[in-house]
Amino acid sequence: MLGALLVGLLVLAVACRRVLTRLPGLQRAALALQERQDQAVHLREAATALQRRAEELQDRIATAQRRVDLIRARRGARPGPR
Repeated sequence: MLGALLVGLLVLAVACRRVLTRLPGLQRAALALQERQDQAVHLREAATALQRRAEELQDRIATAQRRVDLIRARRGARPGPR
């Protein structure tokens, strides 16, 4: 009975040792994942800002095009000196 208890404790100690030896590597991996997540959040925010800016520019292009069309329509309606 004592032998079985010692074998069980030995198996538990070996398993704990394996886990404990892996902890530093797991911690480094967790930190790397956290950094990647932070980078992903930053990139998502930058992409959102870029999308917003692109939409603003598209609106400005549309406004400029309407103005050009209006100017051309006025010039076509009123012949002027050339």
